[in-house]
Formats: sequence, structure tokens, C-alpha cells
Amino acid sequence: MFVTGLCFLGVTVTVRYVGTDLPAAQAAFLRYVMGTLLLLPAFIRLFNGELTIKDPWIMGIRGVAHGFGVILWFYAMARIPIAEVTALGYLTPVVVTVAAAIFLGETLHARRLIAVVAGFIGVLIIIRPGIQEISIGQLAQLATAPLFAISMLLTKKLTSNNEPIAIVAVLSAVCTITLLPPALVMWVKPGFGDLVLLGLTAVLATLGHYTMTLAFSYAPLSALQPISFLQLIWATIAGFLLFAEPVDGYVVFGGVIIVAAASYIAHREARLGRQNTPAVQTD
Repeated sequence: MFVTGLCFLGVTVTVRYVGTDLPAAQAAFLRYVMGTLLLLPAFIRLFNGELTIKDPWIMGIRGVAHGFGVILWFYAMARIPIAEVTALGYLTPVVVTVAAAIFLGETLHARRLIAVVAGFIGVLIIIRPGIQEISIGQLAQLATAPLFAISMLLTKKLTSNNEPIAIVAVLSAVCTITLLPPALVMWVKPGFGDLVLLGLTAVLATLGHYTMTLAFSYAPLSALQPISFLQLIWATIAGFLLFAEPVDGYVVFGGVIIVAAASYIAHREARLGRQNTPAVQTD
């Protein structure tokens, strides 16, 4: 999950560089087309019967939800600061953790609840609702929370019957199909630089989805989510160094609260869950 955070930080940076050069749906579509090409070896294994797809309807629903969430995320990423996009994205772990308890029967221990509450308080400190004007970019990012929560919950369910690479490959294919119609409606000629950036985005995002799926196969969702809070600090630093986005004192304060809670809770969960974690097969 730590590696996943680094990969998605790279995705955020590259998409930020693309900015508004391309419509959000088209940029997302091109990213997934390239990601699908990267996964051709997995599709060959599926075609040859070396990999099997179980729960295809669940995979389809997950892909459609994720596809629309990606459009909204690309739209928000081009219009509001990286740190703000990342901060608002932490509504997803809150939805995921609560939904995991309701729909997946995961136990919400006190440590996990503290992590979620602390993370949510940190996000509120950063975005300061009622003080700052809510923009269309913020609304778009808020709308991604339930869509990505559906995607993450269904990913967790799929890991019990499917190999991680099969889950990632089908996601890429379904998202590509989902994004094609809106991309065609708003299509503009992409520049070479945009294609290079979106290609890098595809590499980082594909790797990030694989490591996230792998993490989900080894630990409960609510135990993994606190680790993702660390991405906020990395996003704030990247925004300052690469895009000259000012570092707000509230962002720093809220980020410290999130990281302190996430680091402590993740450490405690790792110690408690170590004896229950299955060994990795090397053969």
C-alpha cells in the first residue's frame, strides 16, 4: 500500500502537467488505452486459459464505477491544487472503512476508527468548509468518493477468487470501453507531450492498481487505508516544488495530524496482523 501511494502520487503529478490541454474524458481514455496495451501479456494468458475470470459481473460494475470516477478525478486535477485534490480524496477511505464494516463484515477496532476520525478532521482543517468558496473542481473531486469506494470494495471482494493481475487487466479493459463514448464526443488532437505524459501515467497507474490489489488480498481494507494518508504530505511537497503551489499552514497542520494518526495506527495494525498474514509463495 505504501508503494501504491507513491505510484498514485506520480499519476497525480503527470496528470497535473497535462492540465486542461485535453478534455478529462479523453485524457482518461488515452491513459487506459495505454494501460491496456501494457497488460497485453495478461490478456494473452486469459485467452489461453492460464488465467480465469471469476465474478465477471462484479468486475464489470467495478470498471464502470471506476471509469466515471476517473473522469471526475481528471477534471478536478486540472483545476484545483494537488494537495487539495489529495485531501478531498480522503473522503473515499472514510466511505470505504464504514462500508467495509457494513457490507464485508470487517470489524472496526477502536484503532481503525481513531485513524478514520483523525484523517477526516485533518481533511476538514485543510479544506475549511464554509470559509473557502466551493469550486466546480472541488465538487467533481467530492463526487469521486462514492465511485472509488465502490471500486475499492469490489476489488476487495474480487481478491478472494481472482488473481491480482486478472483483476487489474479486466479493470483496464472495462474502463477503456466505458470512457470511449464520452472521449469521442469531446475529442481534440493530442500533442506528443501529452501522449508521453499519459503513457507515463498509464505505467504508474497500472503498477499502482496492481500493488493495491495485492495489498487488498493480504489485509482488511480498514487496516490499509490509514497508510494512504501519507500521500497527502507527498502531494503537498510536489505541488510546491513542481507547480509553485503555496503551502497553506492549514494544509501542513492537517497533514501532520493525518500522518501522525496514520503512522501510529498502521504500525499497530501491522503488529497485530503479522501472525495472521499468509506467507508469500515464491515457487
